[in-house]
Amino acid sequence: MIDVPEELAETQEEINGEAGRKFIADLPQLAADFLDRWDLRLDGPPMHGMCALVLPVADRTDNTPVVLKLQLLDDESEGEPIALRVWNGDGAVRLLRYDDATGTMLLERLDPARMLTHEPDSREAVLVIARLLAHLTAVPAPPDMRRLSDIAAGLLTRTPPVLTRIPDPADRRLIADCAAAVREVIDEPGDRLLHWDLHFDNVLGTDRAPWLAIDPKPLTGDPPSTSGPPSPTASTPPISPGASTP
Repeated sequence: MIDVPEELAETQEEINGEAGRKFIADLPQLAADFLDRWDLRLDGPPMHGMCALVLPVADRTDNTPVVLKLQLLDDESEGEPIALRVWNGDGAVRLLRYDDATGTMLLERLDPARMLTHEPDSREAVLVIARLLAHLTAVPAPPDMRRLSDIAAGLLTRTPPVLTRIPDPADRRLIADCAAAVREVIDEPGDRLLHWDLHFDNVLGTDRAPWLAIDPKPLTGDPPSTSGPPSPTASTPPISPGASTP
């Protein structure tokens, strides 16, 4: 039986309330079920981000090292396997198995010690992100993927009440200007497949490629619009959902 990290439990309760508490309570049994169903054995200590538990495991039949990702099924996690199948390991972690009912995924194992965050050359790290962004967004998004324009419209709706709670005039002007810029381009949504959470912690090294993206939170949209969740009109500080290791 696995031990659920306290930090993950606290974050799930804060973000998802009762649904998060239930997810955490069900995690040990969920993990046990998939270890048995997919014939896996634990092969290292658990890892976690804000929304997912990631278990290093090995296939009992041939000892292939892989990871089991257990997460709360929601709008963001529903799109993840779709995007990973489209990319098929080209620039992103490879999806091996997926369970529609729970959102559980079996992924190739990357190297958590080779996170782009640890790259000492900040210029090179930014170039890695830029190359991955260009590569991953070169393909059209599949049908029925969440659209960046819809999310942007929702954020714009939330902007006026947020502005009233910002005491600094310069900060208010900056956010108002950002919102105005979004309004100018919201009618040009684009049709590319976006990795909406592409940051240093979500890029890992592996033997088969220097760098691969994980945890995409995919959207349909215009590549220049965003490489991560927009935060200027949010009412709370932005967070990076999902596990920080695949």
